[in-house]
Amino acid sequence: MALPMDVGYRGPTACAAADITYRQLDYWARTGLVNPSVQSADGRPALYDSRDVLLLKVVKRLLDTGISLQQIRPAVDHLRYRGTADLAQITLMSDGVSVYECTSPDEVVDLMQGGQGVFGIALGRVWRELESALGEVPGEDLEGSLSPQAPPADELARRRRERKTG
Repeated sequence: MALPMDVGYRGPTACAAADITYRQLDYWARTGLVNPSVQSADGRPALYDSRDVLLLKVVKRLLDTGISLQQIRPAVDHLRYRGTADLAQITLMSDGVSVYECTSPDEVVDLMQGGQGVFGIALGRVWRELESALGEVPGEDLEGSLSPQAPPADELARRRRERKTG
């Protein structure tokens, strides 16, 4: 997984990468569904790390399939504490009501044969989509400076960066 784990993203960037609205982001943060993990001690806005953006994207995908936030919340709570390497091996399956975690092809088959699985979301694939989306936008390292992975988006952003560092 090539996403940098020491970079955070502001709300609008997280929204764009997860394909959600800022209103959704705000609501999910206020209700504790997905909070920004990178907190600043000096008053700067909190940032979403790569794992947070992955969770945002998973929530969006599950909502798009018709699952309620009430059913999504336990799945997100469970995923929050999984290791990053573990996440790439997980396929979330659902029958439209409940969400199940499968970590092997055999588990997916068992779930399908039991009539419980209707659709699946392979988190490894979602992670690869995020690598592409987040690789093209500026992030901030944990020290708060603009990440070197992407240049400033415009002339004004470049001048602000020069003023802070120069």
